[in-house]
Amino acid sequence: MADVKQPEGTGTGTRGKRPGWNEYFSDIAHLISRRSTCMRRSVGAVLVRDKRVLATGYNGAPTGLRHCLDLGCMREDMKIPSGERHELCRGLHAEQNAIIQAALHGVSVNGATLYCTNHPCVICAKMIINAGIAEVIYKDGYMDQMAREMLHEAGVAVFQL
Repeated sequence: MADVKQPEGTGTGTRGKRPGWNEYFSDIAHLISRRSTCMRRSVGAVLVRDKRVLATGYNGAPTGLRHCLDLGCMREDMKIPSGERHELCRGLHAEQNAIIQAALHGVSVNGATLYCTNHPCVICAKMIINAGIAEVIYKDGYMDQMAREMLHEAGVAVFQL
C-alpha cells in the first residue's frame, strides 16, 4: 500500500493567518470532538462537500440514552483493548453519527469529504464506502489495517494531515 498522501490545499492563506480549507475543516472536527462522551477517546467528524459543512458527529451514546460519562465505561470494565470488539460499547463512532445526522436531515453525502480526528475503524469504513463518501482526511493515526485496505480497494482517497 502506498504511503499516506498529503491532500491538496493544506497551506495557510495569503497572509499566513488564515487557515487553508483542510486545516479549517480539521479544526472544526477537533472542536466537535470536545462534545464526545466517551471516556477513552474523543473523536469528531465533519462531512463536507463544495466547502460546505453537511453534517457533524462525535462519539457517544445514542440520543436520549445515558452516556458513559454517567455510567462508566463497560469496555474499561471488561478490559477490551482499543480497536477490538466495537460492538461492546454503548456509543456510536463520530463518523457513524455524522452519516446518521445527514440521513436524518435528508442530506446526501455522496461525493463528500469526511474530516475526522482519527482514522476510521473497519465498521465506519464500510459505512463510508456505502454512503459514497469520496475522501477521508484524518489527523491522528489510530489505524485499523482492514479499514485501510477496504477504503483503498473501494477507491476512497485517504489522507493524513
